[in-house]
Amino acid sequence: MRPFRFGYQIRTDDPVQLRREVQAAEAAGFDVVCSFDHLGRCLSALELLAFAAAWMKRLRLCPLVLNNDFHHPGLLAQRLATLDRLSGGRLEVGIGAGHAFPEHEAADIAFDPPALRKARLAESSEILRRLLDGERVDHQGEHYKLAGLATIAPAQRHVPILVGVNGRAALAHAARHADIIGLTMLGVTLPDGNAHAVRWAPERLDASVTFIAEQAGERGEHLELNALVQAVVVTDDRRQAAEKLPAEVPGLEVGHALSTPFLALGTHDQIAEHLLACRRRWGISYYVVRDIEAFAPVIDALRREDRLP
Repeated sequence: MRPFRFGYQIRTDDPVQLRREVQAAEAAGFDVVCSFDHLGRCLSALELLAFAAAWMKRLRLCPLVLNNDFHHPGLLAQRLATLDRLSGGRLEVGIGAGHAFPEHEAADIAFDPPALRKARLAESSEILRRLLDGERVDHQGEHYKLAGLATIAPAQRHVPILVGVNGRAALAHAARHADIIGLTMLGVTLPDGNAHAVRWAPERLDASVTFIAEQAGERGEHLELNALVQAVVVTDDRRQAAEKLPAEVPGLEVGHALSTPFLALGTHDQIAEHLLACRRRWGISYYVVRDIEAFAPVIDALRREDRLP
């Protein structure tokens, strides 16, 4: 069973607050600082992480996740290798197929059907792997063409790649190629083009994790599973908190709110027990949250459980 790792996803665009948050996350025992990749009035994912790296000594860096359609893999690889090199080898690459069609429309970027976007992501992630591993890449694929491209060497011998995906074909590819799989279990995109209905039934996640293990084969023991926790609610009445959420989260049932790894409800001890149960059932050991203060005591409890510093 893998030891726990914890990430904090930054939401601020204020440089002073950003510095305070990354230093607080490091002091609280988090392992990774994460950004996000959207178009609009928000900080750019990789530049934010480069700034954050200067204010912390230990934390790793992960864009969670880059929208593949916003980045050509040949150009992206150089930016990623540069960030890894300048941060002393602390980068983890998070990448996905994109989901917010209003951003694509605003920038006149085609928002293709999911299968096509996921196929592009699969090809792109393989190219990134080769470039970050130091290869000079000749590639004539369906979506990308490279002619003898190489990039600067990153500081790490192997830069981990996290792929955030849904669907059997995409999960199968990630199981065979990624180092980390970001599980989401999301359903239909809602009319605003950003939010999704959720599919957080535990039996559905059972099936996904089993499928990933089958597809990964022998490399499965080295594959890390990640969950972005959508809400941390510290309360003495866990059930009551779960009963309020379906009104805010389309597709959510109360029982699923209590069992899903994508929510953390209850006292700090209850949340710790919940994540231990999720790790036992699904093998998910890497959790990203958006609240340092609420989650820091949970980290303390789980570190004691794992007997880690």
